[in-house]
Amino acid sequence: MATLLHIDSSVFPGEASSSRSVTGAFRSAWEKQHPTGTVVYRDVATCPVPHITAAAHTAGFTAPDARTPEQSAAFEARVKLMVELEQADAVLIGAPMYNYTIPSTLKAWLDNVILPGRTSGENPSAQGTPVIVVASRGSSYAPGTPREDFEFVQNYLEAVLSGSLGLSVDFIVPEFTMAPRNPGMYGLIPQYKASRERAFDEAAMKAKALAERLAA
Repeated sequence: MATLLHIDSSVFPGEASSSRSVTGAFRSAWEKQHPTGTVVYRDVATCPVPHITAAAHTAGFTAPDARTPEQSAAFEARVKLMVELEQADAVLIGAPMYNYTIPSTLKAWLDNVILPGRTSGENPSAQGTPVIVVASRGSSYAPGTPREDFEFVQNYLEAVLSGSLGLSVDFIVPEFTMAPRNPGMYGLIPQYKASRERAFDEAAMKAKALAERLAA
């Protein structure tokens, strides 16, 4: 049966997080299609992976028998993350926008799994694996909006996930998530509710369609 790699990175727990709420809806729909499947879950906000170090970085370009003990230990941790990605049939990522870009904990995961000659380069080892990214944000950064030029989540993840790792990327984008919390944005609550409802609908639809495609 299919394996889903599910990664959350929001600092907010449970329903307080828009990205977690939508990834949870996707995962529930996925599990209904794959009741005997496997979900590998990583919450990089509550259990962060190590930020890349000099030893972890240089180990990737050093022959195994020439690595120092520090390099070997650091690279072993990276390999575990790479294998999870390589063995996944699909990937689900919660990527809220913090200060115009992704959380540093999600960036740390990416820094660990990107290795030229293995997961990136001419023939990336997870090439073609479908990935759904729930890219929530407090306002709207869509094309044509005043904040369009400050959108560094979708642009960045498209470049890294597709361009470097060779994954097949699709986005679900819940917007205006700060509207219920910020008095200055109360007028945008209807847009927030519509965007949230649309995100849940997309999550259920995309999970079902992807699960059916992988089972075919």
